[in-house]
Amino acid sequence: QVQLVASGGGLVQAGGSLRLSCAASGRTASAYNMGWFRQGPGGERELIAGISTADSKTYYVNSTKGRFTISRDDVKNTIYLQMNNLKPEDTALYGCAALDASDWSLKYWSQGTQVTVSS
Repeated sequence: QVQLVASGGGLVQAGGSLRLSCAASGRTASAYNMGWFRQGPGGERELIAGISTADSKTYYVNSTKGRFTISRDDVKNTIYLQMNNLKPEDTALYGCAALDASDWSLKYWSQGTQVTVSS
C-alpha cells in the first residue's frame, strides 16, 4: 500500500507559478510510475503529467507541455509538479497518483489540492 499526500495548491494570478508536492509513505514510490491528475468543475479527471520509474521519462498532456514539469525524488519519496505561466483554465483540483509500472493503470490516488488561477 502507498499513502499519498498532495500539497502546494493555492490562488495565483494568471502568468504565475506554483509547485505542487506529493509525499508518499508506505511502499516506496520508486516501485511505481507516478503522475499528476486534475479534476475540473465538470468532474472529469485527467492525467496531465507522468514520470516513469524505470528511466524517469516524462509524459505531458498537450495543454501543459512547455509550462509544467514533473519530477521525482525517490530518496525523499516525493514527486513534484512545477507549474509555470498558469492560465485560468488550469483551475482545478490536483492530485497525485501511483500508477502501475507496466501498464500505467491507477493504483493509488491522493486527496486533492485546489489550484485557482485568476485572470
